[in-house]
Amino acid sequence: MEEAVDELIKALILGIIQGITEFLPISSTAHLVITPWIFGWTGPLNSLSFNIAVHVGTLLSLFYCFWRDWIDIFFKDRKMLGYLIIGTLPAAVAGLVFHDLIESSLRNPLIIVFTLVTVGVLMLIAEKVSKRQRDSITLSDAIIIGTAQAIALIPGVSRSGITITAGLFKGLKRDYAAKFSFLLSAPAIAGAATLDFYKSVKIGYSYDYSLFLVGLISAAITGIIAIKFLLNFLKKYPLNLFIYYRWVLAGVIFLLYSFRS
Repeated sequence: MEEAVDELIKALILGIIQGITEFLPISSTAHLVITPWIFGWTGPLNSLSFNIAVHVGTLLSLFYCFWRDWIDIFFKDRKMLGYLIIGTLPAAVAGLVFHDLIESSLRNPLIIVFTLVTVGVLMLIAEKVSKRQRDSITLSDAIIIGTAQAIALIPGVSRSGITITAGLFKGLKRDYAAKFSFLLSAPAIAGAATLDFYKSVKIGYSYDYSLFLVGLISAAITGIIAIKFLLNFLKKYPLNLFIYYRWVLAGVIFLLYSFRS
C-alpha cells in the first residue's frame, strides 16, 4: 500500500513537470529524463503507458486553450491548416526515422547539458536581432518553424524553445510565435502518443490505470496553466528568464554528472 502511494506521488510530480515544461521553453524531455535519474526512480514511471498518459494530458490542455482556434482552422482558415500540416511533416519524418536512435543514444545527461546551453544561446541571439513585427504566418515560416520542431526531438532542445526562437528569427511577435508553436505542437504530441500506444499494444504492455490517470490529469491541468502564463508573459517580457534557467539547469546537471562519474 505504501509503495503504491509512493508511486502515485511520483506520477503526480512527473505529470506536473511534464505539463509545465512541455510548454515553457525549458525542455520537458530534459526534466523527465533528469528527475528520475537524480532521485533513482525506476519502474512503471519509466513505462510506455505513463509516457502516453502525460502526452495525452498535454494534448488535452492544447485543445482546452485553443478550441476556438481549432474550430476556425478546420472550418474556415484552410490556409493555416495547410501551414500546420506542412510544419508538422519534418518532425513526423524525423520521428519515424530517428526515434530509436534518439531513445537509445541521445537521452544522455551530457547531451542534455549541451542542448540546454546551445539553444539558450540561440534564444538570446533571437531576442537581440529579431524585429518582432509580424503576427501572421507565411509558407516559409511554417517550413522553418516545422524544421525547428524536428530538431526538438533531441533531448534538452525544447519544442517551444526552438520553435519560438525560429519564429523570432523570422520576425514574428513573441506571443504570436508562441501561439503558432503551441498549435504546431498538437499534431506532434498526438503522433508521439499514438506511436507509443502502437508500441505498447504490439508488445502487449499492461497498464497501471491509476498512474495513467494521475499523470494525465496533472499534466493537463499544469499544461493549461503553463500555456496561459507563457502567452501573457511574452506579451510584456523577453525570453531571458527561461534562457538563464536553462543555463543554471545545465550547470546543475553537469555538476551532478561529474560527481556521479
